[in-house]
Amino acid sequence: MRIVFWGTPDFAAPTLRALIGEGFDVVGVVTQPDKPQGRSREIIPSPVKQIALEEELALFQPKNAKEPQLYESLSDLHPDIGVVVAYGHILPQKIIDLPKMGTLNIHASLLPAWRGAAPIQAAIKQGDTETGVTVMRVVPALDAGPTILQAEVPILEDETYGELHVRLSELGALTLIEALTLISIGEGKETPQDDSRATYAPKINRESSRINWRDSAIEISRQIRAFDPKPGAFTKTPKGDVKMFGPKVMDGIKGKPGEVLKTTGELVIACGIDALRITEVQPSGKSRMSVHDWIRGHGTEAGDIYGAAE
Repeated sequence: MRIVFWGTPDFAAPTLRALIGEGFDVVGVVTQPDKPQGRSREIIPSPVKQIALEEELALFQPKNAKEPQLYESLSDLHPDIGVVVAYGHILPQKIIDLPKMGTLNIHASLLPAWRGAAPIQAAIKQGDTETGVTVMRVVPALDAGPTILQAEVPILEDETYGELHVRLSELGALTLIEALTLISIGEGKETPQDDSRATYAPKINRESSRINWRDSAIEISRQIRAFDPKPGAFTKTPKGDVKMFGPKVMDGIKGKPGEVLKTTGELVIACGIDALRITEVQPSGKSRMSVHDWIRGHGTEAGDIYGAAE
C-alpha cells in the first residue's frame, strides 16, 4: 500500500513512525514549511520533517496544499491512499481524491464530538470522562467524514492537555494501523456520522485562555489543565500576567473571586464557588516555576486580587 503522509507537529510523529515500522510504503511526506521557534526564533524542522529526513523519504513543504506543482509531484508517486494527521491546512478536494483509495484522517476525539481545531482541550475543559481517536475519511466539511475505526480511553483525574495529547497520539498510530489493515482485507466499513450530535472545539485564542475567577473552582481547574503546558491559562495579577498550573480544588473555602487567601506554604485563590490551590506558575517573560519560589521572590501576597481589571 503506497501512502502519502500529511502531518507536521509531534502529535503526527508516532503515526509516521508506526507506518514505517509496520512496513507500509510511505512514498511521500508533506509537512508545513520550517518556522522560527521560541524566543530565539531558531528555524527548527517539524517533528514530521525530522523523521522524513532520517528515513530518507520524499519530502514536500509547500506554502499550502493548493500549489499546482505539489499535485503534479504527488501524482507521480501513484499513491494508493493518503493519511492526514494534524497537517495544519485544509486540503483541496483535488488533493483528497488523488490517491485511488482516497484520504484518511486521524482526529483526536470520538466524532462527532469535538470537531475542530482543539478537541483534546475541549474534552478536558468540558469535564468529559472519556475521549479517544477516530480514523475517518476526509471530506470537504470539517471533520464530518464517515468513520472507519474509533478507540476510546478514559480521561484521568487531574490529567493535563500535554499528558492526554501524548496518550492520544500513540493511540492514534495504533488505530490507524488497524484501520489500514481492515481496509487492505476489504473489512474497512465506513459509518456516516450523526451530524445532529456534533459538537465543536474552536481554535484556542488568548481570551479562551484567560481565567475568570467568578467561575467555579472545578471549572477553572479544568481550564488550567486543558491549557497545560500551552498556551497556559493566565490571569492578571498586581505584578502582571501570570500563567497558572497544577490546580487543586479546595472545597468549602470562600472569598472574593480572584482574592489570594493564602501564601504561607501554598497559594490558595478564591473562586466563584470554592477555591483553588495552585502549585506552579509562569510569570510573563519568565520560566515556569514552583509557587514556593514565586512567593519567596515576592511575586504575590495574601490579599492580592487577580483579574481585577478584566
